Amino acid sequence: MALDVHDTPRPISDVSSDLTIEVGASSFALHKFPLVSRSGRIRKILLEAKDSKVSRISLPSVPGGAEAFELAAKFCYGINVEFTLSNVAMLKCVAHFLEMTEEFSEKNLETRAEVYLKETVLPNISNTISVLHRCETLIPTSEEISLVSRLINAIANNACKEQLTTGLQKLDHNFPSKTTTNMEPETPTEWWGKSLNVLSLDFFQRVLSAVKSKGLKQDMISKILINYAHNSLQGIVRDHHAVKGCFPDLELQKKQRVIVEAISGLLPTQSRKSPVPMAFLSSLLKAAIAASTSTSCRSDLERRIGLQLDQAILEDILIPTNSHQNTHGTIYDTDSILRIFSNFLNLDEEDEEDNSHLRDESEMVYDFDSPGSPKQSSILKVSKLMDNYLAEVALDPNLLPSKFISLAELLPDHARIVSDGLYRAVDIFLKVHPNIKDSERYRLCKTIDCQKLSQEACSHAAQNERLPVQMAVQVLYFEQIRLRNAMNGGHNQFFFGGMNGQFPQRSGSGAGSGAISPRDNYASVRRENRELKLEVARMRMRLTDLEKDHVNMKQELVRSHPANKLFKSLTKKLSKLNALFRINSIKLNGSESRFPFPKRRRHSVS
Repeated sequence: MALDVHDTPRPISDVSSDLTIEVGASSFALHKFPLVSRSGRIRKILLEAKDSKVSRISLPSVPGGAEAFELAAKFCYGINVEFTLSNVAMLKCVAHFLEMTEEFSEKNLETRAEVYLKETVLPNISNTISVLHRCETLIPTSEEISLVSRLINAIANNACKEQLTTGLQKLDHNFPSKTTTNMEPETPTEWWGKSLNVLSLDFFQRVLSAVKSKGLKQDMISKILINYAHNSLQGIVRDHHAVKGCFPDLELQKKQRVIVEAISGLLPTQSRKSPVPMAFLSSLLKAAIAASTSTSCRSDLERRIGLQLDQAILEDILIPTNSHQNTHGTIYDTDSILRIFSNFLNLDEEDEEDNSHLRDESEMVYDFDSPGSPKQSSILKVSKLMDNYLAEVALDPNLLPSKFISLAELLPDHARIVSDGLYRAVDIFLKVHPNIKDSERYRLCKTIDCQKLSQEACSHAAQNERLPVQMAVQVLYFEQIRLRNAMNGGHNQFFFGGMNGQFPQRSGSGAGSGAISPRDNYASVRRENRELKLEVARMRMRLTDLEKDHVNMKQELVRSHPANKLFKSLTKKLSKLNALFRINSIKLNGSESRFPFPKRRRHSVS
C-alpha cells in the first residue's frame, strides 16, 4: 500500500512490517519474506547488506514509479492484479526491474505480463499502438527489454496482413466463385492510422519506417502522415491565417520546425504520380516557411510541389513570406514560387541528374520547349495558374519589378495560347506601380505576345496609356493583319497559332465563322478595319504632337541664344542670293521661260 513519505508507514497486512521500501516520494511498509520469494533484486539487496537486520531500503529508479511498485508488491502478496492495456507495459518493465522471473517463482509477474502481451496486445493493431504509447514514459527500461521494438514490428506486420486481406477481398468481389453469397462490406484499412496520432514524433517515425519497409502502400502512408500532421501541428496546417511567419512562443516554433522536418522526411518517393495531395504539400510548405525550417526541407517540398504543379490551384501557391526574413515587406514568397515553377519545367539540371535513376520511362524528363510535347496539356494548365498568380501578386505595392518580371519571363512561348491573362496581370502591376522605370516597363511589356491577344484585349491595349507607345502600335499592327487574313477567308493564318489547324480559327468579330453569313462577316470586318484605321490615325496624331513639341523646344532654345541675331541676318542674305540665282537659271532655259512665273496662254478651239 502506497503511503506518503511524511506519513507513518502502514503494513500491507496485520503482521507488523519488517521492511520499509522507499520509491520516490512514497514509502511502503512491507515484509521481507513475500518480497524475496518473488523478487530477485530485493533478495540480492538484502543479502548484500552489511547489516543483516536492515529495515529500510530505497529504490529510486523504479520504472512506472510508486504506482508500478505497488502493483508488483500486491502480486508478491498473492493479491490478484488485473492486466489492462494501460498497465501491461508498466508491469512488464517493473517485473524486469525487480527480477520477478520464473527463476524465483512459478508463473511470476514477468511471465504473466508476457502471456497478456502475446494473447491480447500483439495480435491487434489498435491495442499494440495503445501499449506502445505507454512505453514512452517507461524509457529506457522499455527499450532495454526490447518491448518497444516488438510492438513496432507487430504494428508493421499486422498492417501489411490487413492490407493483404483487403486486397484478397477485393479480388474475390471482382471474381466471385459460384459458392460466394452475400459479400460482406469491405473492411476499412485506414482506421488504425488515426491511432498513431497519440505517439511521440520519435515513435511515430519508427513505426512509419517499419511499415514502409514491410511494404505498406504509399497512399496509406500518405493518409497516416496527413492525419498525424493535422493533429501534431496544432492547427498550422489547417489554418492558413496562422501561417503569417510570427510565433509568439519560440519553443512552440522550435517544436513545429522539428515536426515539419520529420514529416517532410517521411513523405513517399518524389514522383509526378505521388499519392500525397497537393493541398497537403502546399500547407506543409507554408508551415515550413513559418517555422523557419532548414533549406533542404523547403527545397524538398518545393520539388515535390513542382512535380505536381499541374494539379495545383491558386490558393496552393499563395505562400506567405516569413516576416522575420522579409526585408522588402512583400506579402507572398515569390522566390519559392519561382523555384517551384522552374522544377516543373525541369530547369534544375542538377535535380534532373540526381533523380534520373529513380524514374521509369513514363516519368522521364519531357521536352517542354516543344509544342508537340506529351505534357502540353499540363503546361497549359500551369500557364493559367501562373497568370492568375501574377495577377494576385501584382497587387502588392512592395513587390520589386525584377521579381515580377522574372516570373513573367519564366514560361516558354508555347505555354500560352492566349496572352490575355498575362496582359491583365501586367496591366495591374503597372497600375499599382506607376513609378516603374521605363526600361523595366518595356521589358515587362515585352513578355506579352501581341499576336496572342484577343480582340477585347487588343482594344484595351491600344488605348492603355500605361503601356509604351511601341507596344500600342504593335498591337494595332498585328490586329490589322489578323483582320486582313480574316477578310481573305482565313488564308495565311500565321497568327494566333493557326498553323496546321492546331488551334481553333477565330473570325474578325470574335464569333465562329459558321455563326453569321459571309456578307455580315465582311461588313463587320470592314467596320472593325475602319475603327482600327481611326486608332492608327489617333496614334499618328499623338506622334505628330510630340514631334511639334520637340521642334518648338528647339526653336525656343535657338531664340534664347545670344548669336541668334547674326544667324538671322546671314539667313536673309543667303535667301536673297538664292532667289537671284534661280532667276538667272530660268532665263538661260529659253524664251518661253523669261519670267519666274510664266504667263498663261489662251488656247482656242480650232
